[in-house]
Amino acid sequence: MTAAGLSPTPGFTIAHLSDTHFLGGSAKWGGVIDTDSQVESALRQLKRSGRRPDAIVLTGDLTDLGEPDAYARLRALVEPVADELGAEIVWVMGNHDERGVYSRQLFDQELPGRDEDHPQDRVYDVRGLRIIAFDSTVPGYHHGDIDEAQLRWLAEVLAEPAPHGTLLALHHPPLETPLELMNILQLRHRDELAEVLRGSDVRAILGGHFHYSTFGLFSGIPVSVASATCTTMDLGAPRDELRQIDALRSFSLVHVYPDGITHSTVPVDEYAPLGGFGADVLARIEAMTPDEQLEAFSRKAPPAETP
Repeated sequence: MTAAGLSPTPGFTIAHLSDTHFLGGSAKWGGVIDTDSQVESALRQLKRSGRRPDAIVLTGDLTDLGEPDAYARLRALVEPVADELGAEIVWVMGNHDERGVYSRQLFDQELPGRDEDHPQDRVYDVRGLRIIAFDSTVPGYHHGDIDEAQLRWLAEVLAEPAPHGTLLALHHPPLETPLELMNILQLRHRDELAEVLRGSDVRAILGGHFHYSTFGLFSGIPVSVASATCTTMDLGAPRDELRQIDALRSFSLVHVYPDGITHSTVPVDEYAPLGGFGADVLARIEAMTPDEQLEAFSRKAPPAETP
């Protein structure tokens, strides 16, 4: 399908999910939330869209307690869809994940020595678009941080630009949040991270952790935070409260163009359409010249005359 109007076709499409919080034994999160069905719904929405993402990125808190069965179940849900769509899976560590179990269950790799000594940092090459899964977790804590060894590793990776640039995916986004208690759990050593990223080919940063969709800039780089598929933070709650709700879950679609990137929010819950245009209309418009497209789709209908 060629792009209509003035927009080019994106070179890459990324499906960005976050904070799935799976529990062992298919237990419901908080005794209420069926986390499996929410991820199934998100993947169903993705398939229904007809888009074939180049990668599916999951930015952490994949499980709630780091249980082996929870990772295995999530992997069993995501892998068949990724295979069907031809997408690379990019797993990212979150503060609710455990490094050793994460490595064994998702990568079939045993960690030598102490688990906490092995940040789960990995590099993916998706047709020349580099995606870096960066471990911002602190073993035993929920806030985010990055040590000097990780910063050196990241600088070495970024020293050679990728053909189509880089996306940096980490759980703790380098942004403030209006949820004041959540700022205690924000990413630390951000100035040092900014220094490494300055002048690099990083085109966007993908994060999670906040349980709501938000956007910002860090060191001049766009930051996109995907909401959780588990629960959503209530931004309308009193400022001295931190409250989650069973509603408004979503994931993100990231479209990478030659000279830009867009981030779009897609609801996990399924809704009945109220109107719109079908594929037949789009096909007719795409067959037109740009001027014909403007006349057919942009020109306003004349106002109705009043008697």
